[in-house]
Amino acid sequence: MAKTTPPLSSPSSGHSGATVNVREWVGGIRFSAFTGIMLGLVVLAVFTLAPTVGTYIGQRQQIVALERSVQLSTDEVAQLQAERDRWADPAYVTSQARSRLYYQKPGEVVYLVYNDLPDTAIPNEQAAVSDDIEETRTDWMAGLIRSIADAGLAETVTVPIG
Repeated sequence: MAKTTPPLSSPSSGHSGATVNVREWVGGIRFSAFTGIMLGLVVLAVFTLAPTVGTYIGQRQQIVALERSVQLSTDEVAQLQAERDRWADPAYVTSQARSRLYYQKPGEVVYLVYNDLPDTAIPNEQAAVSDDIEETRTDWMAGLIRSIADAGLAETVTVPIG
């Protein structure tokens, strides 16, 4: 005859579905010498490999940063070589000398235009208020000090609510 085991939630098993007897569970765990040695080796491996993994990750980050730096330097070198090739062209050198240094060919007349805006684009200056110069009869320094003192000595007004 086959032996059947009742389900854990069954009232006949002596256990309720919501509670677990921890003493029985811990008592069921058996440690042998082999298990202890293996656990010790795993802990030793973790402590041995953790710094090595950290060093590896740090070195990978440095390698990525250096590769990025090399790429930027390579791009800069390519840009400088293109500029050097541009300066090797006599037409470019001539155009730069004429625009930057105002060089001219013999017999050529160069005109420099400082303000080439049309008259409508030039902003109108504000016209003078009067032709006569007037002098004020007040002392501006005393007025400033009086204004600062009045602001500092003013009382705060509160508005009643309601």
